[in-house]
Amino acid sequence: MRLIAGYLIGVIFGMGILISGMANPAKVLNFFDIFGAWDPSLAFVMGGALVVTFIGYRLVLKQPRPLADSKFHLPSKSDIDARLIAGSATFGVGWGIAGFCPGGALPALGTGNTSVMIFVAALVVGIWIATWAQRHVLVAA
Repeated sequence: MRLIAGYLIGVIFGMGILISGMANPAKVLNFFDIFGAWDPSLAFVMGGALVVTFIGYRLVLKQPRPLADSKFHLPSKSDIDARLIAGSATFGVGWGIAGFCPGGALPALGTGNTSVMIFVAALVVGIWIATWAQRHVLVAA
């Protein structure tokens, strides 16, 4: 049941990304071009997602437990540290350069666009490098 639910959630998310146009890097990059061909539609997509998430969390967390698990698994860490800031900055810079965020790039793989494939390959390599650095370099520091 969990696998089916995860699949359906992924399909809905991917369809939303594609329908909203967020799989198109030009549309995303135009959002960042405030002095040129600015396209505010990304703000509406993100705003809609925030409203749905806000309401969804309020409704779901009123339940005693999730449907497919014995308890909720929520993050407990809330401090802002160097890793969080560096990761956020890397994410933002990468998104601004490429026009893809990881969540939008994965459904866009289905388009067969070469730039999406290059981005996802670079994403995987970046995750591998960050994991390696965390285990070998950052632990020693």
